[in-house]
Amino acid sequence: MSGEFALIDRYFSRPSARAVLGVGDDCALLQSAPGMQLAISTDMLVVGRHFFADADPRLLGHKSLAVNLSDLAACGARPLAFTLALSLPQVDAPWLQAFSEGLLALADAHQCELIGGDTTRGPLTICITVLGEVPADGGRLPVPTSALLRSGAQPGDDVYASGSLGDAALALRALQGTLSLPEPLLVQARQRLEAPQPRVALGQALRPLASACADISDGVVGDLGHILARSGCGARLDASRLLPLLATRQHFAGGPAQFDATYGPDLALQCVLAGGDDYELVFCAAPAQREAIDALAQTLALPLTRIATIEAAPGLRLVDAQGEPLQATFASFDHFMP
Repeated sequence: MSGEFALIDRYFSRPSARAVLGVGDDCALLQSAPGMQLAISTDMLVVGRHFFADADPRLLGHKSLAVNLSDLAACGARPLAFTLALSLPQVDAPWLQAFSEGLLALADAHQCELIGGDTTRGPLTICITVLGEVPADGGRLPVPTSALLRSGAQPGDDVYASGSLGDAALALRALQGTLSLPEPLLVQARQRLEAPQPRVALGQALRPLASACADISDGVVGDLGHILARSGCGARLDASRLLPLLATRQHFAGGPAQFDATYGPDLALQCVLAGGDDYELVFCAAPAQREAIDALAQTLALPLTRIATIEAAPGLRLVDAQGEPLQATFASFDHFMP
């Protein structure tokens, strides 16, 4: 194999199924159905910043697309296609084979077609732009769309989080050497870090139920904060409802109390509130939707936990099980904060 185009042809060229024209030309051509809107999102993963240099390439391929599909899930979109821009320090055939297998397996699972992109020589960097579609006639404000937005939360709405939270952040700490986890728990937590499952089916099912939604990439505090800022309201979050969502803490030998005794009382809260890399959904819905959301959780076999209530007063208020304000400070991940 020699050259950029041979690399693309060997690892990333596939027959087009949805695209009018896919990989191999100057532009891809994609026909969206009448009455539909395209949902578009881009994410970049940089070695040393988002993943370790020795990351399993198959899992890295999976995660590279998963983080983008999670953005589509957050707006309730159906995946259509994606482009891949890949910077490589050198051509490593076994690495590329495993990376493309992980990437394309998740793409096939969600019928999301690779339709083009770019390759270049440089530090290992992966940039994916994903396209999805949502019906145009949902009547949501301020934009006429059926897409879930961050801006629709109303005072009185319930706030939910999907799945489990905090295990990815705990695994990262263990891999960085700042704490030690028993091997079986590290394996479990590491799976959440390296192979997140985008909640695409949940996002689409929430379109008629939720008033606002975001994916949890940087931690609940920050990502719920985006909803509050866009919706012009606040929330009261009961942190005690989040603690059971840290699976590693629940499965720790001796139980949650032993976990807290081993690592300190604040670690679990730090992971679930501000850990990031969960790629679950945080969403708001009127109390009248509780029964439908409980039924959806059963249908998807996915926990949907009520964690907070939207309030008119701006700001996020973190309280304990007794309703008392938490004294600790929790800040979500930000690439440009010290």
